[in-house]
Amino acid sequence: MTRFSKLFLYFTVALLLLWQLPWCYRFFTSKAEKSPFTLYSTVIGDFVQMSPEGDKGLVRRDLKGNLYTQAEFDSILPLFYARQLMADERFPDSIRGVAVTPRMAQVESFTFRVIPSDINAPHIGLYPLLESMSGRVDLKMPDDVFRITNRGIEFVDIASNSIDLPKSKQFTQAMLRKGFRFPALEIAGNPTTRKEYDEGYLLLDANRQLFHLKKAKDRPYVRNVQLPHGLQLEHLFVTEFKNRRTLAFMTDTDHAFYALNNKTYEVVKIGVPSYDPQTEAITILGNMFDWTIRIASTQTDNYYAVRADDYSLIKKFENQSTESDHLPSLAFTSGMDKFVKLRVE
Repeated sequence: MTRFSKLFLYFTVALLLLWQLPWCYRFFTSKAEKSPFTLYSTVIGDFVQMSPEGDKGLVRRDLKGNLYTQAEFDSILPLFYARQLMADERFPDSIRGVAVTPRMAQVESFTFRVIPSDINAPHIGLYPLLESMSGRVDLKMPDDVFRITNRGIEFVDIASNSIDLPKSKQFTQAMLRKGFRFPALEIAGNPTTRKEYDEGYLLLDANRQLFHLKKAKDRPYVRNVQLPHGLQLEHLFVTEFKNRRTLAFMTDTDHAFYALNNKTYEVVKIGVPSYDPQTEAITILGNMFDWTIRIASTQTDNYYAVRADDYSLIKKFENQSTESDHLPSLAFTSGMDKFVKLRVE
């Protein structure tokens, strides 16, 4: 028994050393490294960057090395700095021959961000279905939530923890009539009232067919979205931006990136090489002319400018990540997911 206790103690000490020594090394030798803020400028047709550089403070430049003052930087990014230009009474009447207003800049601009830990995380499997046509400005959370099983969709009353059989039957039959095959492989939506409107959920059924589900006037709205031949979707992201131009962003099994246009339900490929939500973080800063898309992993930090109308590529800026290699170590958590487990990094 004593021998076993000693072996267990030695094993525990070795495990702790493998865990803590590499962590301590990284803690004392690591340096803060931040990627410069990078955005595509429609005015000059190039990417511009802003980053702190020692005693110089914030330095603003384009990729050719031209330096800009803060006022000049505001002017070449007029839609991003619209509020500042309005305060300075310098907001332009037009950009590249297209008339613009501060209201247009506000409505057409959006931010979208997803990181791998948003995808690689446990999901409860219960979702609130908001009323999308209530006639009121403010959205309201429902008194029930739904789940999708092998047999159909079930609505569970939150207060009594009981299944609403009539409502469940009504929505299940509506989905079956549109060709939905249970269960759902993917359920995507934004279950919050902190948005201007609600578009419900996008679903991938058991056959990987795409469906749009929402509640309108207390009745089910189900739409079978026709996909291009051979397209196998994998991840869905409902957007619900102010301009209502897109319904969702989507990726397929080959990591191609798509936009689903609102109302027409047209699926359009976005002009980036690839995007894997499980291993890469994406940030999109969009305006009425173009979108700046950043796709970052542990090895790369790439920027792409695409047109806002047809999502075709305008320009790209690809580079290797500045993150340095570190010693192999044991860890229990990771920035790539939200699971606690023993792993070797």
